[in-house]
Amino acid sequence: MIDVCLLGTGGMMPLPNRWLTAMMMRYNGHSILVDCGEGTQIALKEVGWSPKPIDAILFTHFHADHISGLPGMLLTMGNAERTQPLLIIGPKNVERVVESVRIIARDLPFEICYKELNANEEEFEVCGLKAIGYKVSHNVTCYGYTFMLDRIGRFDVDRAKAEGIDVRFWNRLQKGETVEAPDGSVYTPDMVLGPDRKGLKLTYCTDSRPTDVIVKNAKDSDLFICEGMYAEEDKLDKAKEHKHMTFYEAADMAKRAEVKELWLTHYSPSLPNPGAYTRAVQKVFANTIVAKDGRVTTLKFEEE
Repeated sequence: MIDVCLLGTGGMMPLPNRWLTAMMMRYNGHSILVDCGEGTQIALKEVGWSPKPIDAILFTHFHADHISGLPGMLLTMGNAERTQPLLIIGPKNVERVVESVRIIARDLPFEICYKELNANEEEFEVCGLKAIGYKVSHNVTCYGYTFMLDRIGRFDVDRAKAEGIDVRFWNRLQKGETVEAPDGSVYTPDMVLGPDRKGLKLTYCTDSRPTDVIVKNAKDSDLFICEGMYAEEDKLDKAKEHKHMTFYEAADMAKRAEVKELWLTHYSPSLPNPGAYTRAVQKVFANTIVAKDGRVTTLKFEEE
C-alpha cells in the first residue's frame, strides 16, 4: 500500500484556502515529500501527518512556489531532534540551490545528502520504491516523477513441495532471495513463484506543456497527479506562453496514458473555484478529480 496526500494545490502564490505545491507519499514506514511550497508545514498539520519521518524530498524544479517552504521544514525537522540523514533529489544544481535557501536554516543536527538529476530520463530508487525522473517542458529545467512498487508472483506451494524444498526456505524464496541449502542445493525464486503480478504506479507532474514523455511515463498509472493551471477556454494561449497546461490538456494526457484516475493540481491564483469546471473536464477524461488541498488516498494492490 502507498498512502498519498496532495498537501497543496496552488501555483504562484498561496490563497487563504489553498497552499502552494506539495505532495507526500508514505510507504513501509517511510515518507517522501515532492515539492515543498509555502505553507507545506501547515498543510501537514491540517491532515494530521508529521514531518518527523520524512526520508526524502524531491523537487520538480526551483521556482519559489515549489521550494519556498523548505527552510522552515528543515528547521522543524531539526527541532524534532532528527539525526538520520535526509535525501534531497532534484534537477542540476540541486545542492547549490538548497544550500542557498537554507542560509536561514543552518546548524541542523542531521546530514543532507544530494542526488542530482541530469539525464532526460533517469531511474533510481527511493525508500524502497522504483522511480523515474524525466524532463518535461517548462521555462526552466523541470522534472516529472513516476513511482512504482512491483509485486512478485504468488508463491506456489505445490511446486515448492514437488521440488523438495525444505519449508524453512520458503519465506526467503517468497521474498525473492536465492537460497543455498546445507547440502549444496541452490533454490531460486523462479522455482516457486508464479508470474509477476500488477504492482502500483503513481505519476506526478507539474509546470509543463503536454509532452509525449509524460504520457509514456504515466502509462497505466493507478493515480496521475498533473497540473491544471488554467480552466477557462480562453486561457490556452496564456498556458502556451508560460509553459503550463489547461485542465483539458492534462485530461487528454490522462486519457492517452490510460490511467485509472487523474487529480488536477497547481491552479492559477486567478482561478478561485476550480471545481466549477469539473463537468467540463470530465467530458475529456471521466475519472478526473479537481483536487483540493488535503486530498488523501491509499493505493492498494488489486485483489485476486
